[in-house]
Amino acid sequence: MVKVLLLEDIISLGWLGDIVDVKDGYARNYLVPCGLATIPSKENIEAIAEEKAKRANERKLEYDKLCQVAEKVEGASVIIEAKANEQGHLFGSVTPDMIAEKLRKNGYEIADEMVAVGHIKEVGEHSVTLKISVDLDASIEVKVVSEGSIPLNEEELEQPEQEEDELSEAKPENSEE
Repeated sequence: MVKVLLLEDIISLGWLGDIVDVKDGYARNYLVPCGLATIPSKENIEAIAEEKAKRANERKLEYDKLCQVAEKVEGASVIIEAKANEQGHLFGSVTPDMIAEKLRKNGYEIADEMVAVGHIKEVGEHSVTLKISVDLDASIEVKVVSEGSIPLNEEELEQPEQEEDELSEAKPENSEE
């Protein structure tokens, strides 16, 4: 094992400026030649100290933003309309991309890869976990309904009545001619 100073953030290893133990071959054949790490020395550590502090601050700000997103989306619910048979089996499935798209339409900042669920193939309510970051999760409810079963809001209900009134008024005029 050899100690190396990381020059970049490496998810499975550590952050910029960390001194970590790695196998000799990993350091010699990959990390050092690719410029991802170097042998730690006083000069090298001092040279990247400022960049390390800057990146740590950026990670903190990003984490705070993700915490706000998680708080905002926690407990949210979405309704997704899909074609289904009489038994409630979907023709196809509801995918994580569809759920993320619906959340974005509702004003949440969610990336497709944050939705941690397989394909939903049944009508009904489903609890879905959103993987906001490595250690930050949020839960939402996804209600899958059969196409045409979403009730119209009051404005949409009033519009067809008005059109029917206009049509009934128009018919007597046409019949008199």
